[in-house]
Amino acid sequence: MNKTLTSTDNHFLTLCIDLAEEALKAGDRPFGSVLVDKDNNILSKARNKVNAVNALAHPEYELAEWALNNLTEDQRKESTMYTSGEHCPMCAAANGMAGIGTVVYAASGRQLNQWLEEFDLPLSPINMVPIEDIVKEIIVRGPAEGELLERIKKLHGK
Repeated sequence: MNKTLTSTDNHFLTLCIDLAEEALKAGDRPFGSVLVDKDNNILSKARNKVNAVNALAHPEYELAEWALNNLTEDQRKESTMYTSGEHCPMCAAANGMAGIGTVVYAASGRQLNQWLEEFDLPLSPINMVPIEDIVKEIIVRGPAEGELLERIKKLHGK
């Protein structure tokens, strides 16, 4: 796995964290995702809507479903899903079934669990597993460092 993030990765992760902030302001946990094509054009974006819709309304799942409904198999393979947090197992499986070729995340599931414990907040009801342990033949980059990582950590503490 290549963990080195590019300036393009950081740009799109910033947008994801902006969406995570919107989710938090709307009463949801802070998660946001952006799907881009091979030319770095934004195809779709989503934020967490668990409180507004249901427990399955994760942005990564929503974008995987959008990709299945709107892109060809080749377009999905060439696309990148940027996300504020590494996919949970449900979202990882959805991403794999959709055939999205690359995932870039700001914070890992392991980091999220550490932060939730640190902030004395409830942990996820499911075990966090690295996405590459669930999805075969996928490119994964992350986590971010510095300001981006600190920004998403701060949102999870609110």
